[in-house]
Amino acid sequence: MSRSHIIKGHICHAPEAGRLEIRENAFVVCEDGICRGIFDEVPEKYRGLEMADCTGKLVLPGLVDLHIHAPQYAYRGTGMDYELLDWLYKVAFPEEIRYEDAEYAAKAYGIFAQKMKKSATTRAAIFATMHTDAALILSDEMEKSGLISFVGKVSMDRDAMPELTEKSAEQAAAEARRFITESAARAYRRTKPIVTPRFVPSCSAELMAELGKIRKEYGLPVQSHLSENPDEVELVSRLEPEAAFYGDAYDRFGLFGREGRTVMAHCVYSTPEEVRRMKENGVWIAHCPSSNMNIASGIAPVRRYLEQGLRVGLGTDVAGGTTESMFRAVTDAIQVSKLYWRHVDRDAKPLTFAESFRMATKGGGAFFGKAGSFEDGYEFDALVLEDASEPTARELTVRDRLERAFYFELDRVGIVMKFAGGERIL
Repeated sequence: MSRSHIIKGHICHAPEAGRLEIRENAFVVCEDGICRGIFDEVPEKYRGLEMADCTGKLVLPGLVDLHIHAPQYAYRGTGMDYELLDWLYKVAFPEEIRYEDAEYAAKAYGIFAQKMKKSATTRAAIFATMHTDAALILSDEMEKSGLISFVGKVSMDRDAMPELTEKSAEQAAAEARRFITESAARAYRRTKPIVTPRFVPSCSAELMAELGKIRKEYGLPVQSHLSENPDEVELVSRLEPEAAFYGDAYDRFGLFGREGRTVMAHCVYSTPEEVRRMKENGVWIAHCPSSNMNIASGIAPVRRYLEQGLRVGLGTDVAGGTTESMFRAVTDAIQVSKLYWRHVDRDAKPLTFAESFRMATKGGGAFFGKAGSFEDGYEFDALVLEDASEPTARELTVRDRLERAFYFELDRVGIVMKFAGGERIL
């Protein structure tokens, strides 16, 4: 199909907070990669466009994964008996060392990219390792996948295994620049670099300062981790005593929103000061419920973040999370919010399906610009989903079918068409 086309089906999106809009057997129009809206009848000026008749099927925006570690995909579903810091040293870091081997990186990243291509995800913010050449291999694979993504070569110069510790802040900064310039030389259309300090414990103040300069010089977004685990938060307070709070250790160096886009994963233990700074600076939060459960970090107070007007999307956080399924991330977010309401704060009402769906689409899509909705002027990312693999004796509404598809994780078997930026991937 060209980048201009029409899909007919049950159109489902969440243009406003807390509200699903469902238009049954309607038409959503894509013109040169941009959505032109949803119509009950095709407007005259679009009647010459190619039509995909998906009558009866579910049509929804592509989902946005704001936080995933590509090198960890190979061991997902294992090593879940540890908390964060032990997990890093006993599971994550030993795997990431292997990406110095280009042959291994090509094999592992090829598998990852193909899985992402077949998933419900159309856009993603992705961590690589500190190995520049392997990060470029990942960028090559993501470009071939058709997804729209940010790929980050991780920077880290302290408090890690020797094989993953760059020799100095200057050398780490030089490798970050090499990754950015070589990415530009490859002229990717759909894959962009993102500045990626792994997290404060593994980045010296000198390296943070260098990365702040790089972010400003190239005008790039930033991704990292924030207030994920109690032991991690305590470690940051010891390593960076001059920082007022964890996020301040980024903000001091221009790596915490303000002039550029920043997404911070987790924010389970963010203090009121940190939350205020995130809102002031326009930082996105990547809520990663599966990971927070698996490595025993806790439950982020997402209801409070939404009430305070923060920018919140969802992340799978493989391999803290066990799957790349964003359908699973949506339902996990709802389920942990119920536990938070029941056991932590009875005033923080649980997330609804509509709210979690919106975080996975328009909420995370905003990090990429105008994405994650079928409103006029948004980039056209879409999934066509067939849910007939799960028959029922009941008459279901389209809304029921949509919710059930997420809880049944039908993104694994039901995606029949997939578009990112107007271009068909599947």
